[in-house]
Amino acid sequence: MKAPKVLGPLALAAVCASSITFLGAAYFARRVVVPSAARREDISIRQVFSGEDGSLRIELPATSLTRAPGRYSLWFGNGKGHACIGAVIDEGTNAGTVIRLVERVDSGDLHAAAAGIWSGYAYSKPEQLGLLFEDVEIQVDGGMAPAWKFAPAPASAGPMSSTWAIHAHGMGGKRAGALRGVPVASRLGITSLVVSFRNDGEAPPSNDSRYSLGQNEWLDVEAAIKYAVDHGADRLVLFGWSLGGSMALRAANLSAHSDRIIGLVLVAPVLDWAETLTTNGSASGLPEAIARAGLRILGWNAGRWVTGLNQAIDLSALDWVTRAGDLKTPTLILHGIDDKSTPVAVSERFAELRPDLVQLVRFDVPGHSLEWNADTEKWESSVTRFLKSLPAD
Repeated sequence: MKAPKVLGPLALAAVCASSITFLGAAYFARRVVVPSAARREDISIRQVFSGEDGSLRIELPATSLTRAPGRYSLWFGNGKGHACIGAVIDEGTNAGTVIRLVERVDSGDLHAAAAGIWSGYAYSKPEQLGLLFEDVEIQVDGGMAPAWKFAPAPASAGPMSSTWAIHAHGMGGKRAGALRGVPVASRLGITSLVVSFRNDGEAPPSNDSRYSLGQNEWLDVEAAIKYAVDHGADRLVLFGWSLGGSMALRAANLSAHSDRIIGLVLVAPVLDWAETLTTNGSASGLPEAIARAGLRILGWNAGRWVTGLNQAIDLSALDWVTRAGDLKTPTLILHGIDDKSTPVAVSERFAELRPDLVQLVRFDVPGHSLEWNADTEKWESSVTRFLKSLPAD
């Protein structure tokens, strides 16, 4: 009987390194597709007080986000409280802090809150837009997905009165995040449908309860498109925020009603998931080799036991930079130049490849999907010009 072979130091080190790479890649791949239950409240609230004019004010640590111009959102109380945060009133009264106006407290006790989450949700409820709306349900795989249907402004009848806009939010968000695009559409006579989609906590979950990075989520946009067509839409514009942008591109490419889709408005869209995910991994200190290995796991059928996906994700089909030649729909991209989550460089490459169809408008704002918040006038005027340039029939 032969004695078993014993691994030498170099071989053992190679096995250990390989195991570490696989475990890191498996963790990364799983994190990408498993919906997060909650975000950490990472902005401390120094104080909430009334100014001399009676307005409510909040003092926060000064960061690139909390010092940025515009209107933003603060979630607190484990997501149950929400406030709309307005203009900067004072910087530097106390070193390292900023004081901003509190425009509204929609829910919760802001005075009792110790920390919160900064976001772009200027509106948390549809009634805050001051527009006529109704709650509707859209038939999707697994049941009914709630949506808000907004009628166009009463005085806005015109060439776009039979056009509908479908508004899709981003990963980890809710449909309230897409409310920012509704007012400009309404003023142009466009009916808006603000939708939920699988695994966002409002629509029915997918069978595997996993994100597929737009590969399958677009089917819920397709269901919304069918609803719109069945209710009188002749033409469609798709508004997509972040992941919603990837979904909108896939819908324009694959929809049974693609001939009715006359334009795409994409806000900080994910155009290349491989680059976006490796960039995010690097920003978190993850070696690129591990991130790349994680992407391979997402694309392997054998990797489904790690990710829990029902089917592997074809990242090449979601790479719209490589697939730029497949674009057939006029597209407006609104993207912040300091977006660390979805780098603007990807949108720039896409626009350079398709100058015939793609317009890119850059915004000087930190953070992800905060373009409307930092400069609402620029955002809405850019969208207005684009929509008015689309064919009316």
